[in-house]
Amino acid sequence: MRSAQSFNLLKFRMHKPFEADKLKIDKDRPGLTLKMIQAHFKLYEGYVKKTNEIQEKIDGADKSEANGVYSMIGELKRQETFAVNGMKLHEVYFGHLSGDGEPKGELVKMIEKDFDSLDEWKLDMVTTAICARGWAILAFDFRDNRLHNYGSDSHNVGAVWGAIPVIVLDVYEHAYAMDYGIDRKPYLDAFFKNLDWGFANNIIKEYDLLAKHAS
Repeated sequence: MRSAQSFNLLKFRMHKPFEADKLKIDKDRPGLTLKMIQAHFKLYEGYVKKTNEIQEKIDGADKSEANGVYSMIGELKRQETFAVNGMKLHEVYFGHLSGDGEPKGELVKMIEKDFDSLDEWKLDMVTTAICARGWAILAFDFRDNRLHNYGSDSHNVGAVWGAIPVIVLDVYEHAYAMDYGIDRKPYLDAFFKNLDWGFANNIIKEYDLLAKHAS
């Protein structure tokens, strides 16, 4: 049984719960119905809830039972990465899903430098989205201070450490099946029509990526 002191230490280590963003879309978007977006957003809210639940359980878990084959703490640690990445990636995805698709800002210059042109970048991004089972992500990688299109088969499979997602494209079937069935390509067209480049440029500004990109 834990002592009062250990419970106090546990309380001190407890994480402040994450709060889900509010959905800012309130009507159909070009090629994307509000019904589908709202259903998808509920999935994101579930990741926020599960992230909080898992991290709370980790704080109170018995660390002494850790085992490479199976242990409760081991399963919590594995599923934490799935939940946390599911939360974070969806936040960027929904954050830039209500724009007009018009490329603008410093991000355009960065893309043109790293991919030669916007068209070449988009071709590579679409190719990544068709190949990936979960996500296509334009990320700024601090290893070489440039942009990359990374594909991820799952929230925690294919993630690249030391990189910040700038544009996130969800290609799980739940992101488009309600509107398009299993036909992914028209969904990709709709995504780019709704892409808010201003939101992506705010990420560039927040993390001072332009200066790092120029170094």
